[in-house]
Amino acid sequence: MSTPSALPTLLSTTVRRSLVVGRVSLAISCFMVVIYSAGFGFGGGVLISIGAYILPIFSVAGGIGGALVYSNDRLKGVLEYVVAYGIRPGRLLVNAVVASAVQVTIILGLGIGAGVATYRLSGHPFVPALDLVLLGYTVPMSYLSAALMTTVGVYWTSLASPRSGMNSPLGVLPMIGLVPTGAVLILALAAPPAHAAQLVAAAELAIFIVLMVLWTRSERFMPTERLLSPG
Repeated sequence: MSTPSALPTLLSTTVRRSLVVGRVSLAISCFMVVIYSAGFGFGGGVLISIGAYILPIFSVAGGIGGALVYSNDRLKGVLEYVVAYGIRPGRLLVNAVVASAVQVTIILGLGIGAGVATYRLSGHPFVPALDLVLLGYTVPMSYLSAALMTTVGVYWTSLASPRSGMNSPLGVLPMIGLVPTGAVLILALAAPPAHAAQLVAAAELAIFIVLMVLWTRSERFMPTERLLSPG
């Protein structure tokens, strides 16, 4: 007697489709982040004081592919068939967030690589402050902001009516992702230098906790019946 096969996660498919659907924003973000990071790298300390803080902006702008895929499938009724096969809405949210994280990784890899390469090639010495700002702010804020943007977009799309023509938040999603980035940056700059790192770490932890709450409540915020086509 054959054992029933496990349900597919659709993760690889979602990641691949997100790269295709979001290719324009991803390509623009990759191009811009390389240009800006390389320029800041030649400026030496400018990469530490300005460039590293700007990188999350490009990550958010180029990491919208996961939300795009989910929104398109919601509008076309694809999710109705996916849910009918037993895949839970929470799994679809995870797929969208991971797809966004893949895009963020591409952007960060190019941006940090270009910035550090030009920084070193132009003769600037290594300083611990560069690692501190990249690992303490640039990388975590890029992933956290993109994850928040994608999560809000998926929930919004799930709860809105597909008949209204106004259910897609994609036009404002980058702004949603930039809110935590900008808020943390402003708070860090306004705080005393001795406490800036602690403030940034606390803010990043708060964003992570918010994300964990949203993810664990996916069954409530993404009810299965909302993914079915209207009768």
